[in-house]
Amino acid sequence: MPQLNKLRTALPGGPGGNTAPLPLARLRTALTVFFALDGFLFAGWVVRIPAIKHQTGASAATLGLALLGVSAGAVITMMLTGRLCHRFGSHPVTVVCGVLLSLSIALPAQTHSALSLGLVLLVFGAAYGGTNVAMNSAAVDLVAALRRPVMPSFHAAFSLGGMIGAGLGGLVAGGLSPSAHLLVLTGIGLLVTAVAGPVVLRHPAPKPVPVTPGGEARPKRLDGRARRVVILFGMIALCTAYGEGALADWGALHLEQDLQAHPGVAAAGYSMFALAMTVGRLSGTALLERLGQTRTLVAGGGTAAAGMLLGSLAPTTWLALLGFAVTGLGLANIFPVAVGRAGELAGPGGVAAASTLGYGGMLLGPPAIGFLTDWFSLPAALTTVALLAAAAAALGYSARNVAHP
Repeated sequence: MPQLNKLRTALPGGPGGNTAPLPLARLRTALTVFFALDGFLFAGWVVRIPAIKHQTGASAATLGLALLGVSAGAVITMMLTGRLCHRFGSHPVTVVCGVLLSLSIALPAQTHSALSLGLVLLVFGAAYGGTNVAMNSAAVDLVAALRRPVMPSFHAAFSLGGMIGAGLGGLVAGGLSPSAHLLVLTGIGLLVTAVAGPVVLRHPAPKPVPVTPGGEARPKRLDGRARRVVILFGMIALCTAYGEGALADWGALHLEQDLQAHPGVAAAGYSMFALAMTVGRLSGTALLERLGQTRTLVAGGGTAAAGMLLGSLAPTTWLALLGFAVTGLGLANIFPVAVGRAGELAGPGGVAAASTLGYGGMLLGPPAIGFLTDWFSLPAALTTVALLAAAAAALGYSARNVAHP
């Protein structure tokens, strides 16, 4: 399938070389900072879920419904964000959403009931979803300009930020209240946005190559087959996001409740997962260049399925942590590949569509796992992550004839 939206600013270069002019290098650094901030703030909220569960007095099922607010808010705003990126550009929308995300992170710790928690998580989820669509749209444009599959490096920054945020949360979990902790994260988020935001705003997104006689870029019009491909990669993103969301929302609770891990060790569970995803994504560009998209998707899904079976059913904390790490390695590059491919086909609209489907997995995950926990057990509920990881591998194989631009 021909690659769409090749950019004028792309420069040739050898493998592994820096083929971008200095403005693109600066833009790449600033966007990387936004990805890291997104992961840092999200992980800071995630590791305080057990404390906020106790604060609100929620059961597993009601907590699952409250956590639905994050994914619901994200899904509601994602398609709107895609249209805003078309109208105003992905760079200004990224900065605005970064400010909103930093402000909204403090809200969950101010609640004292499952209902109020769910309502404020709608706001937090809206900011989180908007940030993800906007910065991924900006990254897709930059990846096309660099003409290398570097999308995993941006998501590696997200995972690294998540690892740092989870590690910091584990350190302060015993001595700092959720309210104070999340207020500190608000300050950090606003400070980082104030530093990286002006760089993003000063560098507009690269322009597409003029392909019409009048010199204007031809808008992307997708035929039915291209739309089906976008939906296919969106479904792959859905399977992956389900697993990421499950480990983020329930991983620490599983370690603390089912395996009697210390709260600091339980918080380290997500940190281990994020560290493994970071390592996997840092090697993602080389992996994609060597194996291609199809084998990367299939191998990643199979590895994640095996890892999550170990993580959910292991009888000891350390084996569960090992399973979380293997799951992170497997899932690492599936979501970046899926969203990046959809963006190549349809620009911000494709990113929004794939992200909306992806976060549909997070939308289904929290309440599904909550109800399955009440009916069976949390370890049994977490095995659904392995099932959907295997489904992602199967869908990736089915996309073997369309995976390459």
